Amino acid sequence: MIERKASLLTVGVLIGVVVSSVLFTFLLRQERLRPGTDGAIVLRLAHVLDSGHPVHEGMVYFARRVEELSGGKVSVPIFPNGQLGSEPETMEQAQNGALAIVKTSAAAMEGFVPEMATFSMPYLFRDEEHYWDVLMSGIGDEFLEMGSRVGLLGICYYDSGSRSFYTVRRPVLKPEDLQGQKVRVLPSRTAMDMVSTFGGSPVPVPWGELYTALQQGMVDGAENNPPSLLSSRHYEVAKHYSLNEHVRLPDILVISDLIWQRLSPEVQGWVMQAARESTDYQREVWRRESDAALEALKEAGVTVYRPDFGPFQEAAAPLYENIRDQRVVELIERIRNHGR
Repeated sequence: MIERKASLLTVGVLIGVVVSSVLFTFLLRQERLRPGTDGAIVLRLAHVLDSGHPVHEGMVYFARRVEELSGGKVSVPIFPNGQLGSEPETMEQAQNGALAIVKTSAAAMEGFVPEMATFSMPYLFRDEEHYWDVLMSGIGDEFLEMGSRVGLLGICYYDSGSRSFYTVRRPVLKPEDLQGQKVRVLPSRTAMDMVSTFGGSPVPVPWGELYTALQQGMVDGAENNPPSLLSSRHYEVAKHYSLNEHVRLPDILVISDLIWQRLSPEVQGWVMQAARESTDYQREVWRRESDAALEALKEAGVTVYRPDFGPFQEAAAPLYENIRDQRVVELIERIRNHGR
């Protein structure tokens, strides 16, 4: 009898926990679009970059335009510096509707949308013009829409330039220079395979922990664009910057599909217009600040190298030969033929 009562009590507790969990989830979902104190719809935006980064400036412009277009009916508070988590963590929050908008790298999206691995392929684009022609074409639109399958609708691209290696002990002037070096990479299988193919040892370290990892020798280097190297202050530790420009990888602004479906067509229109305008604005900011960042790095004592791309391109060839995802193969072919 005592055992029966204990069993019933356990069942009751479990039911209570489940009911409480369901109720909490319901209340959380009701909170997602609750108006702010001034009656505005609040769409929180999170990213991992520093507030001085040119991509952050694009998001500030986006938030301002949303508020202007909506006449103050919609506000977009921004949470930079990884305050709400890493890129994969914030995307998971957006999938659940607990966060409205996330700025993510296409590489980080690879874990959610396999086709995004296409962007991580080295030397995929002929040059910057080809890169943007693709992004602003129907091909680029397809990539933005792919995320809707997993609850993450892409609304625009931001320029993040090209990625190059920076290292602590010695420069990377050819692929062989990566041998014996541990290199921090984005959370992307393709990025890890690329560094391995070049002869290095890939280590996926969260962006917010990379300075310490470089300082303590957990990694020997990383790869990124000039503004990110400058704003992160990684140049204080890594004094060799080799502009081999192995990948042109866009940043993407994605919105939670759960929240998107609850917005009126009018609000959706404001958001999309602001997103398109912010892309144009951010590209201009990027051109200006990327050049300025490179000069600032030189003044800070960083040695900048411009190695021949040829050996890196040759070393990357096996990556293309080993692709097993037919969809990615088709996308690569379409991108390479675009504009020819």
